[in-house]
Amino acid sequence: MPDLAPESPASNAPDWSVSELSGALKRTVEESFGHVRVRGEISGYRGPHSSGHAYFSLKDANARIDAVVWKGVFGRLRLKPEEGLEVVAIGRITTFPGKSSYQIVIEQIEFAGAGAIMAMLEERKRRLASEGLFDGARKRRPPFLPRVIGVVTSPTGAVIRDILHRLSDRFPRHVLVWPVRVQGDTSGAEVAAAIRGFNAIAPGGPIPRPDVLIVARGGGSLEDLLGFSEESVVRAAAESAIPLIAAVGHETDVTLIDFAADVRAPTPTAAAEMAVPVRGELLAEIGSLKARLGGALARGTERRRAELRALGRLLPGADTLLAVPRQRLDVAGQRLPRALKANAGAHRLRLTRLEGRLGPERLAAVIERRRERFGLFASRLASALRANASAHRERHARSRERLEGAHARLLPSFNRAGAERRRRLKALEQLMQALSYKGVLARGYALVRDAAGEPIHAARQIAAGQALEIEFHDGRLAATAGPAGASGEPPPAAPGSPAPSSSGRPRAARAGARKAKALPDKDAQPTLFES
Repeated sequence: MPDLAPESPASNAPDWSVSELSGALKRTVEESFGHVRVRGEISGYRGPHSSGHAYFSLKDANARIDAVVWKGVFGRLRLKPEEGLEVVAIGRITTFPGKSSYQIVIEQIEFAGAGAIMAMLEERKRRLASEGLFDGARKRRPPFLPRVIGVVTSPTGAVIRDILHRLSDRFPRHVLVWPVRVQGDTSGAEVAAAIRGFNAIAPGGPIPRPDVLIVARGGGSLEDLLGFSEESVVRAAAESAIPLIAAVGHETDVTLIDFAADVRAPTPTAAAEMAVPVRGELLAEIGSLKARLGGALARGTERRRAELRALGRLLPGADTLLAVPRQRLDVAGQRLPRALKANAGAHRLRLTRLEGRLGPERLAAVIERRRERFGLFASRLASALRANASAHRERHARSRERLEGAHARLLPSFNRAGAERRRRLKALEQLMQALSYKGVLARGYALVRDAAGEPIHAARQIAAGQALEIEFHDGRLAATAGPAGASGEPPPAAPGSPAPSSSGRPRAARAGARKAKALPDKDAQPTLFES
């Protein structure tokens, strides 16, 4: 069947693959826009990516373009991207084939005029103020007369000379200078490190810890002073435990460290004046206070002396104070002789009355009554002692009777207990003799032990030449096992020994063998032959 599909019209245009077309567009864009300056507002910035690259967009009222800052370039940027910041981005335009889009690869970022810088500073100020870094409640008053002053500034500029000259004129103090760059890309980081470095000095160490800090710089453009408005500098100033005076630029220059510092000085010279008082003025004031104090003391002394003299005139004299006591003494002196005579007469009358009550007859009657009372008491005491002795004798007699009765009952009981114990002891002795193997040995048997003292129960346990010990009822003998005969017969009997029986063994040996067969095996239970 013929193919009825319409034929496609022939074309001279070459066929492009997607990769070829993307590569051609990339080369065209990069050749046409090799180096551009694009002005716009940063949008969608969320900080560097985990890879270190930064991705965001630049936009204006009508368009948007993607932007990327590679990791190596991001660390060298003088101005870091911030959301909403209007900048001029310098770089090259390229395409991203994976999304069919174009983007600018940024190599440098600049502010888009003073308005952009001010907008950035206002946004940063608002954000830091919301964190409470500019609150007036956290600001402290610098010490009236610091011993050590720390200065953060350039060591080669005129600022440090002005500060030292002003301090020398007013009140010379010990000054520590932390050299930093006050302009450039690293200015902010160095100033923040200097503030934190001064705070890290330990009190009482080899390097004295400053009592107040001065961060100073001369005047300059808005771009030159940006290092003192960086967020790290503001946070270091707010965290400083040492009171800090900010003196950056002229009086009309404003940086963010001025809001975080404890005190803002319009110029570095004014900062030196705020740090220390005038020594001459202090000496003059001290002299004036000393003179005033001396005059006040003199006037107070004179006033008190006059008051004392006035009070002395109001006091009565000695004659006036002693007139009445002197008169009373004279009257008492006149009455004293008569009073002494009357007192002696009264005492004489009392003694006379007592003399009648203390005659010899009265004393003899008192003694007689006391003697009668003592005799009565002695007779009562003797009767009580006799009754007590009789009661003790009766109690001792009863105790003796009880003791004799107990002794009479104890002796028969003791005899009965002794007899019972002797009977039990004899029964135990008989049982021990019946159970002891010594009785078996007394009936003509012997106990054979090896060299270790262990009993031997069978002939197969004995080897030829083995040392043995044979125990009889009257003692023990050492022996050595001989070799068995070829026919198993025992060796010939010694002269005087009893004749062997028909079986070739002595009667006692045969009886012992029969007895050994009758005894149970050692593994089953103990035998009487075990020691």
